[in-house]
Amino acid sequence: MSPSRARALMICATGSDAGKSVIVAGLARAFANRGLRVQPFKPQNMSNNAAAVAGGEIGRAQALQARAARVEACVDHNPVLLKPERDRASQVVIHGQPAGVLDSRDWKTRRAMWMAAVLESFERLSDRAELVLVEGAGSPAETNLRAGDIANLGFAARAGVPVVLLGDIDRGGVIASLVGTHAVLDEADRSLIRGFAINKFRGDPSLFEPAMADITGRTGWAPLGIIPWIAACARLPSEDGVALEALKAKPGAEGLKIAVPMLSRISNFDDFDPLRAEPGVDLQFVPPGQALPRDAGLVILPGTKSTLADLAFLREQGWDIDIAAHVRAGGRLFGVCGGFQMLAATLRDRDGVDGPAGEAEGLALLPFDVEMQAPKIVRPMTARTALGPDTSGYEIHAGRAVVHQDARGRALYAFTDGPDGWVSADGRVAGGHLHGAFSNDGFRAAFLTWAGGRSALADFESGVDAALDDVANALEAALDLDALLALSQRPSCSP
Repeated sequence: MSPSRARALMICATGSDAGKSVIVAGLARAFANRGLRVQPFKPQNMSNNAAAVAGGEIGRAQALQARAARVEACVDHNPVLLKPERDRASQVVIHGQPAGVLDSRDWKTRRAMWMAAVLESFERLSDRAELVLVEGAGSPAETNLRAGDIANLGFAARAGVPVVLLGDIDRGGVIASLVGTHAVLDEADRSLIRGFAINKFRGDPSLFEPAMADITGRTGWAPLGIIPWIAACARLPSEDGVALEALKAKPGAEGLKIAVPMLSRISNFDDFDPLRAEPGVDLQFVPPGQALPRDAGLVILPGTKSTLADLAFLREQGWDIDIAAHVRAGGRLFGVCGGFQMLAATLRDRDGVDGPAGEAEGLALLPFDVEMQAPKIVRPMTARTALGPDTSGYEIHAGRAVVHQDARGRALYAFTDGPDGWVSADGRVAGGHLHGAFSNDGFRAAFLTWAGGRSALADFESGVDAALDDVANALEAALDLDALLALSQRPSCSP
């Protein structure tokens, strides 16, 4: 790399769900507020929460980080995305485009091949930034995955990027997790880590100062700060199913009850954040093994990475019976993307485009059939809607809906290139492929009116930006950002 390239700093953590994504987003906003040109970067992500950007799809966490940095999200922000479609296989997305299916048996041999794509994206981002903030994945202490690693210290070593290690005190054992990480790393990898910080601390941070000194004494890493539990993080989209597990037992406010079944390959569940934020909405994720609540006014079938597999899973849970009873009783039903496809009469995936090949009867609640076809449709989209207000969002799906010739009802969306989705003749069942539609205040208000509720939230998107600023301000107070910037260095890729 040339000397003119940006500085870079990598944020790793001792484990998953330690707060890496939101800390990178907060730092991106904090440094952007200081006037720096910042670019976020995650070499490899594993998530079914994807965002449609120019050129393809990336993890939604990286799209949020780009928003925090006030730059347009692009495929270089997350060059390798793995989307689990069954227990031991994931769809591989390289530079935004599908690149086959990865079986767990091929994991160690194939992932090393992706380093070139990772470094290519990193160099492009470095050319248009003053600071690149890199997010690791999982934990660098997973020594069984170190050979061929592109997500943590393997990338840091190749790109010459210094690392800061986060410890999550909310899980307990944070001293052992940090010192233990130091113990299992070899000397070369230890030297990449320049400092550490504690995340999600509750209470008086001075009580933990002796522990900070103890960790430094045992590792030699610089103590960079104690980050408090930041309430504003709850107002930001969650990255993965770890957070979703926490939501299932936390119903929202009293009001219109919305039930969302937790499909086994649920995707883009942050679609529902705007509804959860509504004061008059009680949105509940229903876990496997539980019936859909009978008093729900609305059931929403969410998106899924593998529609046919999750349709079978839905039936295994008995949710198809719950849904039929809900509709017979006059309840409203809505499907988003894969959830919309489940409402079809039949679904066919002859070539295994969306998972294992197969065919199944759908729930037959709307008059259309689904054919899975390549290429996948991935694009931002605006739409006129049958509910009144226009909205916008994005599409990520392989299924094509073919409406029956004798269909009664009407299309839900009017895209620039044709109709999408459907509303039943009685107006009680609807759905379409558009993700992100509920973020539009006008559409969300009309949707809640259709469902029997009402909206009281004036500006959801401004709330997300305010939360990013709140996180940035908290990090400014908890960390020495000048010291972090000093730790960053201009990367130099090794062969």
